[in-house]
Amino acid sequence: MTATDSATGTAPAPAPERPDRSLGQAAYAWLRRTDTGSSTFSVLVTALLLVVLFGAGTLRYENFGYPQVALNLLVDNAHLIVLAVGMTFVILTGGIDLSSGAVVALSTVIAASLLQKGWAAPLVIVLVLATGTLLGWAMGAAVHHLQLQPFIVTLAGMFLARGLCFVISEPSIPIRDDLFTGLAQNVIELPGNTYLTYGVLIALVVVAIAVYVLHRTRFGRTVYAIGGNEQSAGLMGLAVGRTKVAVYAISGFCSALGGLLFSLYILSGWSLHAIGMELDAIAAVVIGGTLLTGGSGLVVGSLLGVLVLGTIQSLISFDGGLSSWWTKITIGVLLLVFVVVQRLSTRSSR
Repeated sequence: MTATDSATGTAPAPAPERPDRSLGQAAYAWLRRTDTGSSTFSVLVTALLLVVLFGAGTLRYENFGYPQVALNLLVDNAHLIVLAVGMTFVILTGGIDLSSGAVVALSTVIAASLLQKGWAAPLVIVLVLATGTLLGWAMGAAVHHLQLQPFIVTLAGMFLARGLCFVISEPSIPIRDDLFTGLAQNVIELPGNTYLTYGVLIALVVVAIAVYVLHRTRFGRTVYAIGGNEQSAGLMGLAVGRTKVAVYAISGFCSALGGLLFSLYILSGWSLHAIGMELDAIAAVVIGGTLLTGGSGLVVGSLLGVLVLGTIQSLISFDGGLSSWWTKITIGVLLLVFVVVQRLSTRSSR
């Protein structure tokens, strides 16, 4: 402080602060943040991959760039989108659900068999959704209260659901109910001679609800906290037990709803439906940027992950000369790449 400053009693003007880091460094630090930036960056990478794959298909095949081809990614994968939403809740807490595909099959069999016996379609829908939710709740209770590994519990749930399918009916059961066939056959006309199905609208509504729940509610913040550090979440007074049970119930509900959408898509119930579909859902969630260890991820990323899988399948279908097994091979390689990148990213942040 100078003599003049002492006399007047005023403090000298502070010197302008120099920024400690450049704009690029600040952006990189934001992208490294687990709660916001890293999840957003992962979604952007998945979106870029989707654009590159679809662009390559447009350049390679004459009719691939038609708008209806893009909309068919939603039409053909509406059930998988709903399944991936439920799987996202579970994986965000650091868990896993291997029963999803079997619950889809069980839902189709229950719906088809009850409709064949003359039950009212609304009552069948409620019963199917309740069955999936109850099964998910039971698995979540076993995981939390008995301290069992989610892998083992949901594996047992998978065998249980698949076994119940064969107990109810071994052969395929056609669905001829007016409500189901009406929803399956009627479409929503869009400009440009394109269309969407009602199953797509249901799937997008589920995605919107999941986004709101995860990012605008205390329950959603608790889900992320459990995935980040379950012990710390408990010490903060969060409802860890209720939330862990609830996410498995949500996954069971989404699996049952996905089964109903799959019933609309294929109009039949069969014990061998959806074999391996739970692995497709897990792959979509991981490709969408959700960490398998939990605590980081976005539902929108899971949606994009499903679209990436659908685009790969469409590319192979348009080629015609490639075996359908190349879809699984490509997804496997892509999944491995994303898991390795996640692992390296986690090590670097630590």
